[in-house]
Amino acid sequence: MRLSVVVPVKDEAGNIASLVAEIEAACADLAPFEVIYVDDGSTDGTAEALAAAQRGRPWLRVLRHDRTAGKAAGVQTGILAARSPLVALLDGDGQNDPAYLPVLLAAIEEGGPRIGLAQGQRVGRKDGRLKTIQSRIANAVRVRILKDATRDTGCGFKLVRRDVYRALPYFDGLHRFMPALVAREGYGVVHRDVVDRPRFTGTSKYGLFDRLWVGLLDLAGVWWLIRRKRVVPVVTDVTGGGQP
Repeated sequence: MRLSVVVPVKDEAGNIASLVAEIEAACADLAPFEVIYVDDGSTDGTAEALAAAQRGRPWLRVLRHDRTAGKAAGVQTGILAARSPLVALLDGDGQNDPAYLPVLLAAIEEGGPRIGLAQGQRVGRKDGRLKTIQSRIANAVRVRILKDATRDTGCGFKLVRRDVYRALPYFDGLHRFMPALVAREGYGVVHRDVVDRPRFTGTSKYGLFDRLWVGLLDLAGVWWLIRRKRVVPVVTDVTGGGQP
C-alpha cells in the first residue's frame, strides 16, 4: 500500500460524491492506495452518501464514530486504521484540492526517512476576510512562540508518516500543531503551497470564538511539551550477529 488518504467528515453529505471522484482521479497513478472516510457522528445523509460512493470502489473504506468526537479524533481513527506507512489528510468540504496529493507524496518521498511531514500551505484563501485575518494573526503568534517555520499550520492538507504520528502526544487540537510536534520528535517538515478553494456545499463547522480560547490553551501546552524535550537521539541497532 503506497498511500492512505484519510478524510474526517461531519455532516458533509453534499460533498462526498464530488470529492471521492477527485481523490480517485488524483490517485490513479499512485496505486495501490486506499481512502478512509471517518464519519464523525453525522446526522445528515453522510452515511448514505458514503455507502453510495463505496459501490465499485473496493479501496474506499468507511469508519463511523457512534457520536461526534471532533476532527482530531477523526484524524486519529483514520491514521490508526491506515495500512500504508504514508498517510495523507484532507478536509471533507472540498476546499483541499486532491490534485496536490502527488505533490505532497513526492515531497516526503524525496526528503527521505528523516522527513516526517509534508505540510500544505494555502494560497488564495477562500475563508472570508474575518477568518483569514484571524488565521494570519494566530499563525504569526504560533510561529513566534513555537518557532515551527510553518506559515499555515491550520491547513488540513498534510501528509505524515504513520509511525511519526503515532509517536505524537494526542490531544484534541493535535492536527493544528503537527509541524511543531513532528519537529519535536526530531523529524524534518517540508512545505508545499496548495491552492485553496471554496467549500463545495454547506457551511463551516468551526467559528471564531469556539476555537479561540481552546487554541490559546493548546498553544501553551505545546510550548510546554517542546520545552520539556531537549535531546532527540538517533537510535541505531548495533546488536551483534551472534546474539539470540
